[in-house]
Amino acid sequence: MNTLFTQGPLIGPRLLLVVLLSGVLVGADLYLPYGDRVRSWLMTGLTPVYWLGHAPDRFLEWMGDLTSSRSDLLQENEALASRLLVLERRAQRYTALAAENARLRELLNASEQLDDRVLVADVVGVTPDPLTHEIILNKGESDGLSKGQAVLDAHGLMGQIVHTSAHASRAILISDNSHAVPVEINRNGLRAIMFGTGEHDRMELAHVPDTADVEVGDLLVSSGLGGRFPQGYPVARINSIKHDPGEPFARVEARPMARLNSSSQVLVVFSGGSVSGGDTPSPATGEED
Repeated sequence: MNTLFTQGPLIGPRLLLVVLLSGVLVGADLYLPYGDRVRSWLMTGLTPVYWLGHAPDRFLEWMGDLTSSRSDLLQENEALASRLLVLERRAQRYTALAAENARLRELLNASEQLDDRVLVADVVGVTPDPLTHEIILNKGESDGLSKGQAVLDAHGLMGQIVHTSAHASRAILISDNSHAVPVEINRNGLRAIMFGTGEHDRMELAHVPDTADVEVGDLLVSSGLGGRFPQGYPVARINSIKHDPGEPFARVEARPMARLNSSSQVLVVFSGGSVSGGDTPSPATGEED
Protein backbone atom coordinates (compact mmCIF):
# COMPACT_ATOMS: atom_id res chain seq x y z
CA MET A 1 0.00 0.00 0.00
CA ASN A 2 3.00 2.34 0.41
CA THR A 3 3.36 2.62 -3.40
CA LEU A 4 -0.32 2.35 -4.31
CA PHE A 5 -0.89 6.12 -4.24
CA THR A 6 2.60 7.17 -5.49
CA GLN A 7 2.41 10.23 -7.72
CA GLY A 8 2.44 9.28 -11.42
CA PRO A 9 0.39 8.91 -14.54
CA LEU A 10 -1.44 5.78 -13.19
CA ILE A 11 -2.96 7.30 -10.00
CA GLY A 12 -6.44 7.41 -11.57
CA PRO A 13 -6.64 3.67 -12.39
CA ARG A 14 -5.14 2.81 -8.99
CA LEU A 15 -7.79 4.87 -7.17
CA LEU A 16 -10.48 3.16 -9.22
CA LEU A 17 -9.01 -0.21 -8.27
CA VAL A 18 -9.17 0.67 -4.58
CA VAL A 19 -12.80 1.82 -4.88
CA LEU A 20 -13.78 -1.41 -6.68
CA LEU A 21 -11.97 -3.51 -4.08
CA SER A 22 -13.80 -1.69 -1.26
CA GLY A 23 -17.14 -2.31 -2.99
CA VAL A 24 -16.36 -6.01 -3.36
CA LEU A 25 -15.47 -6.29 0.34
CA VAL A 26 -18.65 -4.47 1.40
CA GLY A 27 -20.77 -6.70 -0.82
CA ALA A 28 -19.05 -9.84 0.48
CA ASP A 29 -19.69 -8.73 4.06
CA LEU A 30 -23.39 -8.20 3.32
CA TYR A 31 -24.21 -11.26 1.22
CA LEU A 32 -21.68 -13.98 2.02
CA PRO A 33 -22.09 -16.15 5.17
CA TYR A 34 -18.47 -15.71 6.17
CA GLY A 35 -18.68 -12.01 7.07
CA ASP A 36 -19.57 -12.50 10.74
CA ARG A 37 -16.88 -15.12 11.17
CA VAL A 38 -14.20 -12.90 9.66
CA ARG A 39 -15.36 -9.99 11.80
CA SER A 40 -15.17 -12.21 14.89
CA TRP A 41 -11.60 -13.24 14.02
CA LEU A 42 -10.63 -9.60 13.56
CA MET A 43 -12.14 -8.60 16.92
CA THR A 44 -10.34 -11.48 18.62
CA GLY A 45 -7.10 -10.43 17.07
CA LEU A 46 -7.60 -6.80 18.11
CA THR A 47 -8.42 -7.64 21.75
CA PRO A 48 -4.81 -7.14 22.91
CA VAL A 49 -4.85 -3.77 21.19
CA TYR A 50 -7.99 -2.73 23.11
CA TRP A 51 -6.44 -3.95 26.35
CA LEU A 52 -3.20 -2.07 25.72
CA GLY A 53 -5.21 1.06 24.91
CA HIS A 54 -6.89 0.98 28.35
CA ALA A 55 -3.76 -0.11 30.20
CA PRO A 56 -2.48 3.44 30.92
CA ASP A 57 -5.77 4.50 32.53
CA ARG A 58 -5.93 1.34 34.63
CA PHE A 59 -2.32 1.77 35.68
CA LEU A 60 -2.87 5.40 36.73
CA GLU A 61 -6.00 4.40 38.70
CA TRP A 62 -4.08 1.61 40.44
CA MET A 63 -1.23 3.99 41.29
CA GLY A 64 -3.72 6.52 42.67
CA ASP A 65 -5.25 3.91 45.00
CA LEU A 66 -1.80 2.71 46.00
CA THR A 67 -0.55 6.18 46.89
CA SER A 68 -3.60 7.25 48.98
CA SER A 69 -2.28 8.95 52.08
CA ARG A 70 -2.75 7.43 55.50
CA SER A 71 -4.48 10.59 56.71
CA ASP A 72 -7.12 10.28 53.95
CA LEU A 73 -7.83 6.68 54.95
CA LEU A 74 -8.08 7.60 58.63
CA GLN A 75 -10.44 10.47 57.85
CA GLU A 76 -12.66 8.21 55.76
CA ASN A 77 -12.69 5.58 58.50
CA GLU A 78 -13.68 8.20 61.09
CA ALA A 79 -16.50 9.45 58.88
CA LEU A 80 -17.82 5.92 58.37
CA ALA A 81 -17.63 5.18 62.11
CA SER A 82 -19.63 8.32 62.92
CA ARG A 83 -22.23 7.49 60.31
CA LEU A 84 -22.55 3.92 61.64
CA LEU A 85 -23.12 5.23 65.16
CA VAL A 86 -25.89 7.51 63.92
CA LEU A 87 -27.57 4.70 61.97
CA GLU A 88 -27.44 2.37 64.96
CA ARG A 89 -29.13 5.06 67.03
CA ARG A 90 -31.94 5.31 64.50
CA ALA A 91 -32.33 1.52 64.47
CA GLN A 92 -32.92 1.66 68.22
CA ARG A 93 -35.79 4.08 67.70
CA TYR A 94 -37.36 1.90 65.01
CA THR A 95 -37.65 -0.99 67.47
CA ALA A 96 -39.66 1.12 69.89
CA LEU A 97 -41.79 2.62 67.12
CA ALA A 98 -42.67 -0.83 65.81
CA ALA A 99 -44.03 -1.73 69.25
CA GLU A 100 -46.03 1.51 69.33
CA ASN A 101 -47.53 0.77 65.93
CA ALA A 102 -48.50 -2.69 67.18
CA ARG A 103 -50.46 -0.95 69.94
CA LEU A 104 -52.29 1.13 67.26
CA ARG A 105 -50.69 4.48 68.07
CA GLU A 106 -50.90 7.21 65.48
CA LEU A 107 -48.28 6.92 62.73
CA LEU A 108 -47.89 10.67 62.55
CA ASN A 109 -46.86 10.96 66.18
CA ALA A 110 -44.52 7.99 65.78
CA SER A 111 -42.77 9.54 62.78
CA GLU A 112 -42.31 12.83 64.61
CA GLN A 113 -40.39 11.02 67.31
CA LEU A 114 -37.64 10.31 64.77
CA ASP A 115 -36.88 14.02 64.29
CA ASP A 116 -34.31 14.22 67.11
CA ARG A 117 -30.96 15.68 66.07
CA VAL A 118 -27.74 14.31 67.49
CA LEU A 119 -24.10 15.24 67.95
CA VAL A 120 -21.28 12.70 68.13
CA ALA A 121 -18.91 13.24 71.05
CA ASP A 122 -15.89 11.38 72.41
CA VAL A 123 -15.58 10.21 76.00
CA VAL A 124 -12.29 11.76 77.16
CA GLY A 125 -12.39 10.91 80.84
CA VAL A 126 -14.33 9.84 83.93
CA THR A 127 -14.77 11.68 87.21
CA PRO A 128 -12.32 10.53 89.91
CA ASP A 129 -14.99 10.29 92.61
CA PRO A 130 -15.66 6.53 93.10
CA LEU A 131 -19.13 7.25 94.50
CA THR A 132 -20.40 8.94 91.32
CA HIS A 133 -20.77 7.59 87.81
CA GLU A 134 -19.96 10.47 85.48
CA ILE A 135 -18.10 10.83 82.19
CA ILE A 136 -16.43 13.80 80.50
CA LEU A 137 -17.14 14.61 76.84
CA ASN A 138 -15.06 16.62 74.40
CA LYS A 139 -18.00 18.80 73.28
CA GLY A 140 -19.45 21.78 75.14
CA GLU A 141 -21.37 25.02 74.85
CA SER A 142 -19.52 26.05 71.69
CA ASP A 143 -21.03 22.97 70.03
CA GLY A 144 -24.55 23.80 71.24
CA LEU A 145 -24.65 21.47 74.26
CA SER A 146 -26.63 22.39 77.35
CA LYS A 147 -27.56 20.91 80.71
CA GLY A 148 -30.19 18.16 80.66
CA GLN A 149 -29.56 16.74 77.19
CA ALA A 150 -29.79 12.95 76.89
CA VAL A 151 -26.63 10.95 76.11
CA LEU A 152 -26.65 7.59 74.30
CA ASP A 153 -24.20 5.12 72.86
CA ALA A 154 -24.79 2.68 70.00
CA HIS A 155 -26.78 0.34 72.27
CA GLY A 156 -28.99 2.47 74.50
CA LEU A 157 -29.46 5.36 76.90
CA MET A 158 -26.38 6.26 78.96
CA GLY A 159 -27.43 9.32 80.97
CA GLN A 160 -27.74 13.08 80.72
CA ILE A 161 -25.51 16.15 80.73
CA VAL A 162 -25.26 17.84 84.13
CA HIS A 163 -22.58 20.48 83.50
CA THR A 164 -21.16 22.25 80.44
CA SER A 165 -18.19 24.48 79.72
CA ALA A 166 -17.02 26.10 76.51
CA HIS A 167 -15.38 23.01 75.03
CA ALA A 168 -16.28 20.11 77.36
CA SER A 169 -19.19 18.74 79.33
CA ARG A 170 -19.91 16.26 82.10
CA ALA A 171 -22.69 13.66 81.99
CA ILE A 172 -24.12 11.51 84.76
CA LEU A 173 -24.75 7.85 83.92
CA ILE A 174 -28.04 6.08 84.57
CA SER A 175 -26.19 3.67 86.88
CA ASP A 176 -25.44 6.43 89.41
CA ASN A 177 -27.36 5.76 92.63
CA SER A 178 -28.79 9.31 92.59
CA HIS A 179 -30.23 8.97 89.09
CA ALA A 180 -33.68 7.82 87.94
CA VAL A 181 -35.23 7.29 84.51
CA PRO A 182 -38.94 7.07 83.66
CA VAL A 183 -39.31 3.90 81.57
CA GLU A 184 -41.98 1.69 80.09
CA ILE A 185 -42.04 -1.95 79.08
CA ASN A 186 -41.80 -2.06 75.31
CA ARG A 187 -44.05 -5.12 75.12
CA ASN A 188 -47.13 -3.72 76.83
CA GLY A 189 -46.48 -0.04 77.68
CA LEU A 190 -46.44 -0.57 81.48
CA ARG A 191 -44.70 2.45 83.05
CA ALA A 192 -42.22 2.45 85.93
CA ILE A 193 -39.25 4.33 87.38
CA MET A 194 -35.79 2.80 87.09
CA PHE A 195 -33.07 3.75 89.59
CA GLY A 196 -29.32 3.40 89.46
CA THR A 197 -27.66 1.19 92.06
CA GLY A 198 -24.07 2.39 91.83
CA GLU A 199 -23.20 -0.66 89.70
CA HIS A 200 -22.68 -0.45 85.95
CA ASP A 201 -24.52 -3.70 85.23
CA ARG A 202 -27.51 -3.56 87.59
CA MET A 203 -30.57 -1.31 87.79
CA GLU A 204 -33.73 -1.53 89.88
CA LEU A 205 -37.37 -0.78 89.11
CA ALA A 206 -39.26 0.93 91.92
CA HIS A 207 -42.78 0.09 93.12
CA VAL A 208 -43.68 -2.56 90.57
CA PRO A 209 -46.91 -4.25 91.73
CA ASP A 210 -46.53 -7.91 92.53
CA THR A 211 -49.27 -8.72 90.03
CA ALA A 212 -47.91 -6.55 87.20
CA ASP A 213 -47.36 -8.05 83.74
CA VAL A 214 -43.56 -8.12 83.88
CA GLU A 215 -41.38 -10.85 82.42
CA VAL A 216 -37.68 -11.64 82.38
CA GLY A 217 -36.28 -10.43 79.07
CA ASP A 218 -38.68 -7.49 78.69
CA LEU A 219 -37.08 -4.45 77.06
CA LEU A 220 -37.39 -1.16 78.93
CA VAL A 221 -37.44 2.02 76.86
CA SER A 222 -37.58 5.66 77.92
CA SER A 223 -41.20 6.74 78.38
CA GLY A 224 -40.63 10.46 77.81
CA LEU A 225 -42.47 11.42 81.01
CA GLY A 226 -41.03 14.52 82.63
CA GLY A 227 -39.62 15.74 79.33
CA ARG A 228 -36.03 14.97 80.32
CA PHE A 229 -35.37 11.97 78.06
CA PRO A 230 -36.80 11.52 74.53
CA GLN A 231 -39.33 8.73 74.24
CA GLY A 232 -38.54 5.33 72.81
CA TYR A 233 -34.81 4.83 73.45
CA PRO A 234 -33.68 1.42 74.83
CA VAL A 235 -32.64 1.69 78.48
CA ALA A 236 -32.35 -1.79 80.01
CA ARG A 237 -33.57 -5.37 79.84
CA ILE A 238 -35.18 -7.13 82.82
CA ASN A 239 -33.06 -10.02 84.05
CA SER A 240 -34.48 -10.79 87.50
CA ILE A 241 -37.93 -10.76 89.15
CA LYS A 242 -38.43 -11.77 92.80
CA HIS A 243 -41.77 -12.09 94.56
CA ASP A 244 -41.61 -11.91 98.35
CA PRO A 245 -44.63 -13.43 100.14
CA GLY A 246 -46.82 -10.78 101.67
CA GLU A 247 -45.06 -7.88 99.91
CA PRO A 248 -47.16 -5.67 97.59
CA PHE A 249 -44.26 -4.93 95.24
CA ALA A 250 -41.95 -7.24 93.33
CA ARG A 251 -38.19 -6.79 93.28
CA VAL A 252 -37.29 -6.22 89.64
CA GLU A 253 -33.72 -5.83 88.43
CA ALA A 254 -32.53 -4.95 84.94
CA ARG A 255 -29.27 -4.76 83.03
CA PRO A 256 -28.51 -1.53 81.10
CA MET A 257 -28.42 -1.82 77.32
CA ALA A 258 -25.68 0.82 76.98
CA ARG A 259 -22.06 -0.07 77.63
CA LEU A 260 -21.71 2.37 80.47
CA ASN A 261 -18.10 1.61 81.38
CA SER A 262 -16.62 0.95 77.93
CA SER A 263 -18.21 3.15 75.23
CA SER A 264 -15.73 5.64 73.78
CA GLN A 265 -18.16 7.53 71.52
CA VAL A 266 -21.62 8.79 72.45
CA LEU A 267 -24.53 10.67 70.93
CA VAL A 268 -25.95 13.82 72.51
CA VAL A 269 -29.62 14.29 71.59
CA PHE A 270 -31.14 17.63 70.59
CA SER A 271 -34.88 17.00 70.91
CA GLY A 272 -36.75 19.40 68.69
CA GLY A 273 -33.75 21.72 68.57
CA SER A 274 -30.85 22.39 66.27
CA VAL A 275 -27.19 21.76 66.16
CA SER A 276 -24.77 24.48 65.15
CA GLY A 277 -22.73 23.70 62.11
CA GLY A 278 -25.33 22.64 59.52
CA ASP A 279 -27.33 19.57 58.65
CA THR A 280 -24.74 17.35 57.04
CA PRO A 281 -23.04 14.65 59.14
CA SER A 282 -19.31 15.11 59.43
CA PRO A 283 -16.47 13.21 61.10
CA ALA A 284 -16.01 15.99 63.62
CA THR A 285 -19.63 16.47 64.71
CA GLY A 286 -21.64 13.59 63.31
CA GLU A 287 -24.71 15.81 62.96
CA GLU A 288 -27.74 14.31 61.39
CA ASP A 289 -31.12 15.36 60.10
